[in-house]
Amino acid sequence: MVIPQTNFAWATLVEVDGPGRLHDRLARALRTAIRDGRLAEGDAVPPSRALAEELGCSRWVVTEAYGQLVAEGYLAARVGSATRVSWSPEAAPPKPRTRRAPTRPAIRYDLAPGLPDLRAFPRRRWADAVRSVIGSAVHYDLDIPDPAGHAVLRGTLAGYLRRSRGADADVTSVFVCAGVTDGLVRTCRALRAEGIADLAVEHPGWPRLRDAATSAGLRVHPVPVDDDGLRVDDLTRTPARAVVVGAAHQFPTGTVLSPARRAGLVRWAREVDGFVIEDDYDAEFRYDHHPVAVMQGMDPGRVVLLGTVSKTLSPALGLGWLVAPAGVTPALRAANPVAAAPPVLDQLALAAFIDRGWYDAHLRAGRRRFRARRDLLLTTLAAELPRARVSGTAAGLHVLLHLPDDTDTGATVRAAASAGLRLADLDDYRAKGSPDRALVLGYGNIGDTEIPAAVALLRAALTR
Repeated sequence: MVIPQTNFAWATLVEVDGPGRLHDRLARALRTAIRDGRLAEGDAVPPSRALAEELGCSRWVVTEAYGQLVAEGYLAARVGSATRVSWSPEAAPPKPRTRRAPTRPAIRYDLAPGLPDLRAFPRRRWADAVRSVIGSAVHYDLDIPDPAGHAVLRGTLAGYLRRSRGADADVTSVFVCAGVTDGLVRTCRALRAEGIADLAVEHPGWPRLRDAATSAGLRVHPVPVDDDGLRVDDLTRTPARAVVVGAAHQFPTGTVLSPARRAGLVRWAREVDGFVIEDDYDAEFRYDHHPVAVMQGMDPGRVVLLGTVSKTLSPALGLGWLVAPAGVTPALRAANPVAAAPPVLDQLALAAFIDRGWYDAHLRAGRRRFRARRDLLLTTLAAELPRARVSGTAAGLHVLLHLPDDTDTGATVRAAASAGLRLADLDDYRAKGSPDRALVLGYGNIGDTEIPAAVALLRAALTR
């Protein structure tokens, strides 16, 4: 058996200075370390060759010292295994037992929103993309990265967004960032530098986006969302000159911004000399017809587009983008002088993944898989919870489950968690209370075979 050599700083632990033969001094030093408890019972001592090299002595010195300690019972040696400490000082008095905090039950089924199907991550093709760019990257690709992102990925993203999302983008307008939150923070800082101090957000909506805007120094104004998306009439009554909106698929309601509201938002931005920040959330997954094109193409001078692979590939990649109007680009660079782009090799891997057609293939397969999973979830919910109403089903990776007005959704979420089911309460995404009782059910990261059992636990939690 080969034991890997590891530097345990034994030359420091074992002091062999003093009178006497070297192997006697080494045995004495090891014996003292064991008696003092610095070497505990069961610890492996280094292989004789490794320790001899570290101490600068012959291997014979170490084997003689080990042999002496084996004879005395301090060490135990077995063929094919490491030599280990076999003795310990007299046991210390037992310490008083401390009560452990109760552990959370393991989550067996995950119906919370926000994740794609992590089981379906294209590991082989992503690994191929990483290997290809490691082999082809030139030396200057490994230099300090441009905070705006590598030009190769920026150009690739511009082409992809023009082709698949109807965006008006080129390499100069695309910035690579770590995701939507990072992109929003960068944008808000740039807007703040341009004199914009008030930002409107959708209500309900992601609390993280509100927090990101606040951290950038902006005042946040929630604006209600109805069946046609963000209510532009309510927006006009706020002092905001910028607004964050999920036009293609609003989170968490799942509504699609109507054509009239889209046009109204663009007119509003022009009238107030402001900007629309479009969060292209879940837009690639639409099941009733082709994905809706981005608003950014309607007025690239007034709309900032944010996107990410967190909902299509994995949030572990930490890769996203923003497409900025030309007038905001200098402010973006100036307001974020220390902004760090994601690792260059990861950027180049994503560019290769897109250029080879693998990203499009992954999205096509995902649409088929998620459509079938959504249909299974809807059928199961209708059978198990006939009193509930479902909305927001046309796109994305989540639905809203509307429950009777007397439902305690918070208690339901807690009861489900205790049974191993993760849920999300719509109230968690509201800035203020509402009589509408609903749960946000994500189906991206749950297996098809797990849905019946998960819905059964949900029904049980509702009846408790």
